[in-house]
Amino acid sequence: MREDLVSVYTTLPDRASADRLARILVEERLAACANAFPVESIYRWQGKLEQASEWALILKTRRALYAAVERRIRDLHPYEVPAVVAYDITAGLPHYLAWIRESTNG
Repeated sequence: MREDLVSVYTTLPDRASADRLARILVEERLAACANAFPVESIYRWQGKLEQASEWALILKTRRALYAAVERRIRDLHPYEVPAVVAYDITAGLPHYLAWIRESTNG
């Protein structure tokens, strides 16, 4: 069964900016929850291989809110080209999925 929910992944340069973005999205009910954790990223940027310590966020939300979540991330994100990727939530604990829906209804 395909759910009407997605997880949105992004990375930020530090804990403070990750916490700020997570708090805003949850306060605005665009996300039910945000998980933040440190990651090491290796990537190509402007023709050069780069490596950076970053903070990743996984945001749980409704598919219908994705455009608004993406817009807020772009508005608040310090990177020129932030990683913003949505993954379908295809299944999960029914009560948890219901909580995501309830928490993102404004």
